[in-house]
Amino acid sequence: MPHFEHGKVGFRWCDSCGTLILGQRCEVCSSAGRRFEVSKPGDLRPCMGESTKVLIELFEKHFGTSDFLRNRTVFLNKVAGEDRTDEIVFQGLVIGVLRYDLRACGFQLDLRLEGARLLHPLAKKGVVIVGHDAGHLKGKSLPGRAIKEIKGEFEAGDPLIVVAGSLVCSAVAKVSSEEALAADKAVGVRDVGKGAIEVSKRRSSWTGFVNVNEKHFRALEAKAVSDIRSYVGNNKLPVTLSFSGGKDSLACYGLASRAVDRFTLIFVNTGLEFPETVRYVQDFARKNRERLLVADAGDAFWEQVDSFGPPAKDFRWCCKVCKLAPLTDLIERNFPQGTLTLEGNRAYESFARSTISFVERNPFVPNQVILNPIREWRAVDVWGYIWWRNMDYNPLYEMDYERIGCYLCPSCLESEWRNTSRIHPDLHGDWDAHLKGWSAKSGGSEEYVKYGFWRWKVYPKKMRQLAGEIDLKLPEVRSDRLDLRWVKGVSPCLTGGYSAEGVLSVPRKRDFARVAEALKTVGQVKYSKEFEIALVKTKDSTLKVFGGGQMVATGPSPEKAHAIFEAGAKALLRAQLCTECGICVRNCKAKAITLDRGLVVNEERCNRCGRCTTACVVAHYYDKLVT
Repeated sequence: MPHFEHGKVGFRWCDSCGTLILGQRCEVCSSAGRRFEVSKPGDLRPCMGESTKVLIELFEKHFGTSDFLRNRTVFLNKVAGEDRTDEIVFQGLVIGVLRYDLRACGFQLDLRLEGARLLHPLAKKGVVIVGHDAGHLKGKSLPGRAIKEIKGEFEAGDPLIVVAGSLVCSAVAKVSSEEALAADKAVGVRDVGKGAIEVSKRRSSWTGFVNVNEKHFRALEAKAVSDIRSYVGNNKLPVTLSFSGGKDSLACYGLASRAVDRFTLIFVNTGLEFPETVRYVQDFARKNRERLLVADAGDAFWEQVDSFGPPAKDFRWCCKVCKLAPLTDLIERNFPQGTLTLEGNRAYESFARSTISFVERNPFVPNQVILNPIREWRAVDVWGYIWWRNMDYNPLYEMDYERIGCYLCPSCLESEWRNTSRIHPDLHGDWDAHLKGWSAKSGGSEEYVKYGFWRWKVYPKKMRQLAGEIDLKLPEVRSDRLDLRWVKGVSPCLTGGYSAEGVLSVPRKRDFARVAEALKTVGQVKYSKEFEIALVKTKDSTLKVFGGGQMVATGPSPEKAHAIFEAGAKALLRAQLCTECGICVRNCKAKAITLDRGLVVNEERCNRCGRCTTACVVAHYYDKLVT
């Protein structure tokens, strides 16, 4: 399983066949390969389609050469960065880093030492030759007087190759080539090595990569198929496959078609899918004669976005509204007894998924059991398996998209969002206009949208640093956060016990009667419609909630007082921001909840187990909604 921390992880390269070895040895020449290292977690993927074009353009721009990349297998390894940041693996060497610069709104190339040594004999520009007396080079800023010759023009920040006798260095320009000779700090040297690295004459292809690793792909398939059969064989629930149109679900299709006799494809159309994805899923099901069920969210996103604000990486309310709500409805209608669903979740995708098991329960869809047969696969395993089994994949992967999902997803890369502006200017333009309008209403600037700050509710360190660099003043929290003002906080009560008093500012969308209904999931409720006040009693605590958002809680301990206060705040939010997605209804085993323009709770049936609150999108993101 992956390790998401600093460090290196080893792979092996077959120099004879010119490609990556994933198994024990090369299946073509039997070589054990040469070891090389990349940064953890090491989720290598092929560089294909327009991603290759991006690399070619960068090497041509900076060094006047790119032929060495043609007809070769090149791999990318995602590493930490502001946006897209990939190590470039060529010939079993990390020759550089491809990164998307949010300030320049474009791709940049950082050259590694191996890249400098490999390009030195080939480069027609981007080369600086210095004298032998330059002294210690690594980490040094060289003055213009040390430069003997400059090949080609460059700008400040461009990658460079520095040559000092037999030494070859990776470097970066501190100033432009025009200013270099007169500058006190002209070139910054990053790393130093000796001699050149010869580019292999061996050409390679993705077909060759598959041939080199065929035994590995066969073993991956055999294990996954065995895992699926073992679980499905002991379970009578019907089998479904979550088919998103992405590479991982496609790999799962290949496994499912060999592991079980019958299964159904489920596609969740969030209403925000790329047109290419919708067409691909439909065409794939028709071509392979598979039953396809579509859970359609319709306009759910656009109906709720004004209430919740734009989704964020740490506030993905859209997933519950646009994915889980239609999915739970589809499963309830078509599989009332439940279903076993194969999903393409991989541990290497993110830290959050790094500990997933083969069998998982969906906490929001109670009658769905998830099987994760490719949880230990890397992206390169997935692609190799797809090619080995000759399966048609989504054409968007050839257009420089690493992942396929909703076109406006806050978790997509800014580089991919720029790509969307080129491929689908209409979709990009509509969402961009909405974001700018939302930002303007709250006193924000277009730069707030341009640089992607809307993607977070709470800004991470890297975005705060970026704001400082571009002189953009950020609000402490995003403008659409709701305000909770403590009147007393939690403090000792004069009559004994402890009390908590505060005011929650929440938009008024529904009658106070709906607030009283939601409070029934907290305790026994008495309320006055005329005066808009509700009294909630539990075994040992009480809560008063007023129509204006004021709340007063009392309990025998600070923890009890705070707990019933927070439960009341969540109920107040649930009542006023309810999307009527129905997830709470399906999670209530007591069948105590119905929907009628908001929550309706049967107090006699409700056992206050809290499952409806846990399942609710509003309550789930309480800490993101409320300051």
